[in-house]
Amino acid sequence: MYKLLIVEDDLVIAKTIQKHMEGWGYEAVCVEDFKDVLQTFVVQKPQLVLMDISLPFYNGYHWCDEIRKISKVPVIFISSASDNMNIVMAVNMGGDDFVAKPFDLNVLQAKIQAMLRRTYDFAGENQLLEHQGMIFDSGKGMVTYEGAQVELTKNEMGILKMLLEQKGRIVTREKLMEGLWESDSFIDDNTLTVNVARLRKKLEEVGIEDMIKTRKGIGYVVD
Repeated sequence: MYKLLIVEDDLVIAKTIQKHMEGWGYEAVCVEDFKDVLQTFVVQKPQLVLMDISLPFYNGYHWCDEIRKISKVPVIFISSASDNMNIVMAVNMGGDDFVAKPFDLNVLQAKIQAMLRRTYDFAGENQLLEHQGMIFDSGKGMVTYEGAQVELTKNEMGILKMLLEQKGRIVTREKLMEGLWESDSFIDDNTLTVNVARLRKKLEEVGIEDMIKTRKGIGYVVD
C-alpha cells in the first residue's frame, strides 16, 4: 500500500483528498504541524507528497526544497496560484508535477497513480531514520542536521542504523559486532570502540553531541 502525505492547510480540501484516496486503497496522512513539515515527512515515510504552495509559517517551495535535500520522493504541487511563474518555480524547487485548484479528484488520482507507477516500478524503499532533528539516510550513508551534512563509512552507518532502530534500548557490544562483522569471533574489541569514536566525531562535526551514550561494560544506547 502506498502512503501519501498531504501538505494542505485547508482542512476541507485536505480531508476530501484523504477520504477519496483512502477509498482507492491508499494510506493518506494530513500534516498537522506546519512549523515542521520535514519531521512529519521523515516519520511518516510517504511514497508521494501533495504540496500546497500557500502554507502557514513557510510556503510549499521551502518544504519541497527541504525534502529534496534528503529524498527523491515525488512531490506534486496543488495550488490556485497556477500562473506560469508559479509552475516554473514549483519545477525549479524540485516539484514533479503541478495541479491547479479547483481540480477534479479523479484527475488528481490519475496523476498520482501515474507518478507512483513511474517512480516505484524499479525503485527501492525509503530508508530514512529520524532522531531529534537529525535525519539519517541509510541508503546513502548520509546524516543531515540543521542544514549540515556528513557522510559515513559502512561501519559507521551500520552502528548508527542499529542504535536508531533500537532507540531507547541498550545495544550490546556483542550485538553490534555480530551485526557489523557477522561474528564477534576473532574481532578485536577495540575495533568497535574506534568505529564508535569516529562516528561520534562525525556527528559532532554537524552539531550533534552526546547522542550516543556508553553503558560501561555493556554497550551503547541512543535515548
